[in-house]
Amino acid sequence: MAHQWRGVLREYADRLDVTDATPIITLGEGGTPLLPAPALSARTGAKVWVKYEGMNPTGSFKDRGMTMAVSKAVEAGAKAVICASTGNTSASAAAYATHAGITAAVLVPEGKIAMGKLAQAIAHNAQLLQVQGNFDDCLDIARDLAANYPVHLVNSVNNDRIEGQKTAAFEVVEVLEDAPDFHFIPVGNAGNYTAYFRGYSEELERGVSTKLPRMFGFQAAGSAPIVTGHVVKNPDTIASAIRIGNPASWELAIAARETSNGYFGAISDDKILEAHRILSAEVGIFVEPASAISVAGLLERADAGQIPAGATVVLTVTGHGLKDPQWALRAADGSDVQPTVVPVDTAEIAGVLGLAKATA
Repeated sequence: MAHQWRGVLREYADRLDVTDATPIITLGEGGTPLLPAPALSARTGAKVWVKYEGMNPTGSFKDRGMTMAVSKAVEAGAKAVICASTGNTSASAAAYATHAGITAAVLVPEGKIAMGKLAQAIAHNAQLLQVQGNFDDCLDIARDLAANYPVHLVNSVNNDRIEGQKTAAFEVVEVLEDAPDFHFIPVGNAGNYTAYFRGYSEELERGVSTKLPRMFGFQAAGSAPIVTGHVVKNPDTIASAIRIGNPASWELAIAARETSNGYFGAISDDKILEAHRILSAEVGIFVEPASAISVAGLLERADAGQIPAGATVVLTVTGHGLKDPQWALRAADGSDVQPTVVPVDTAEIAGVLGLAKATA
């Protein structure tokens, strides 16, 4: 019988803090495709690959960390987990907690969560509370609750989350048979930037790769605390997944940037949406807006002459487009895209499609 992917804890048990005593709570996360992107290669002159994390069970990269965090929480005897979330973490925590048979409590900022993610958390039976504040307020409260009440925190301040997420770097190295020259990634809480760097560092130490990629992270211009060097009190961007003003993994990410000769940049919402359209219309990969910032960052750095021709570049796109599909229905000029209405008439439909009738 062919081998079925078993989830990251079983596939990488030798490189993670799991033992025979660890209950493996998995939904089959990881093993996501690393896809060549010829259209982006043509635009930049680099060899561009896209790590499509929207193919995880709940539609985002968060599942890699959540399988680890919830498994370790259950091992420690936890009966409830808590997280603050802009959406994807809540969907993931709810699904994994339900699978484990424990309770998930989720704090989300009021009115600042994409409907697709809200629906997931509710569907998976989370105790969902909308806090009258922003994500950073939610995280402060979640940390306070975990410190003083019997709940286990599963945000990326929990090292188990970073450990699970580092497995994506292992998969990239397996496919490419080395680390890439550059890795581009969206930055919100900065946990994933930290996790990839950790994964690549471990592969270099194991001798299966020959280099550390330069880690290039991007924040939305209205929510760019690492780029500006100060906390953003009221972060504002259409890229809801990275609308975070005080990243939990800020210091770790700065250290990873320094070691990898990396870079942090800020991208406008207009450029994010432009990249969102390019990725779906030219590459065939549908993502939520925050994910598209990887593409926008690549195009911006390539235009700036910072990406050498022929360099191997991996972009992580973190969440599926169905998480926040409204942006796909908006044209570049801001108008709503509508399907063309046609009658029940083959010849007329052929005309609209620009098709000439085949001759015998």
